[in-house]
Amino acid sequence: MSRKRIDRQEKALEVIDINTKGMGVAKSVEGAVYFIKNVVPGDIVDIRAYKKRRGYFEAEPIKWIKTSPQRTNPICKHFGICGGCKWQHLSYEGQLSFKEKGVIHNLKHIGKLNINKILPIVGVENPFFYRNKMEFSFSNKRWLLSSEIEEDTIIERRGLGFHKPGMWDKVVDINQCHLQANPSNEIRNAIRSYALEKKLAFFDPHEQRGFLRTLMIRNTLAGEIMVLIQFYREDKDQRELLLNFIQKRFPKIVSLLYCINSKGNDSIYDQKIYCHRGKEFITEYLDDLQFRITAKSFYQTNPKQAKILYDIAKIFTQLRPKDIVYDLYTGTGTIALYLAKYCNKVIGIESVSEAIDSAKVNAKINKIKNVSFEVGDMKYCFNDEFILRHGKANIVITDPPRNGMHADVVKQLLKLAPKRIVYISCNSSTQARDLELMKIKYDVLISQAVDMFPQTHHVENVVLLQLNRNNE
Repeated sequence: MSRKRIDRQEKALEVIDINTKGMGVAKSVEGAVYFIKNVVPGDIVDIRAYKKRRGYFEAEPIKWIKTSPQRTNPICKHFGICGGCKWQHLSYEGQLSFKEKGVIHNLKHIGKLNINKILPIVGVENPFFYRNKMEFSFSNKRWLLSSEIEEDTIIERRGLGFHKPGMWDKVVDINQCHLQANPSNEIRNAIRSYALEKKLAFFDPHEQRGFLRTLMIRNTLAGEIMVLIQFYREDKDQRELLLNFIQKRFPKIVSLLYCINSKGNDSIYDQKIYCHRGKEFITEYLDDLQFRITAKSFYQTNPKQAKILYDIAKIFTQLRPKDIVYDLYTGTGTIALYLAKYCNKVIGIESVSEAIDSAKVNAKINKIKNVSFEVGDMKYCFNDEFILRHGKANIVITDPPRNGMHADVVKQLLKLAPKRIVYISCNSSTQARDLELMKIKYDVLISQAVDMFPQTHHVENVVLLQLNRNNE
């Protein structure tokens, strides 16, 4: 891809859209496309393009002609550096509008779909402090601000925070994050202060050395807290001193965990997790259900919106006591368990064995007996034999990863031909692609977006498909 540096100016461009990186989108009279830093839709600006890419220019504003009413002042001092909240300069009402617009555009233009009813996007009460899981990285080479570089002083290079976008080896040191409720900030800052004071070695990704590697903080709506420290190597004395410090400083932590990970990446899913204090899990509640969340468990990152998402799925399915439901890509079985009492039985399928283990545990805890879970690659295990074994489902819920459903899964769904399919997606473009393949048999009755991740471009979308009359 071309990255030629240039110096090109345009006057009075109107910003008409915003992209996934939080850059405003504008087009000149001649048709040139510009992605512009620090602007939002509705701004009118003079700009300077500084880089030519394939199909567009990257630019920055040099003069504001008009300021958009959708512009807002970011509350986070790290905005624009850490890359976590790229839409924070756009009002929340504006965020919802552009997310909804993007979903509808993808369904209609990629999927070429006729949608009977589009329900309004569901926003959140508080667009901050909604996440129940945050992961931070230790680094011995943190990202330096321009003001720090200009100072003629010795600079502390160790930091704890988020990776700088596009720079896997640089970490932005985070003082206050507005995505997870306190005491998340207090815990992270206390651990960093302790580590700096004790001169503990922060991880060096180039040299693959150091002591402290990552920090994960999870919480629940009821206030239970889990902390996991990932060490690159074992040092029992220093490890226990740090963990004891955390335990004493934050006695309300109910699950204090650690692991020793000396491999090439930070993933913990193949690592043994040790419990230093408390339990190996925390518990989240969803209505009258409880879910044990371990360090490796998947659970919706925004638990308040998860309840809304599942309620929409429940309404769309129109479940009856005799219905058989397949829950494809079931994860830890939250949707399956949530809907089980409204139907005959639910069968969940998932490729991650640890997730299915959690689903079975949660089914047992909640004394739900009309659910079953299987592990397997969806394109292979969702087949005729599976249907013979469990009975033909008349309702299917599918919630695939960002790349959507495999073509073989779509073919099997069309062959199964359940009366209704509820398709939940975190990527409406791949959702639209899949739905286009399915419109040979299915009508799209309803679509509704749900905002799970304020301050970002990410959005969930729920679509109800109904078998058309010609195929009943």
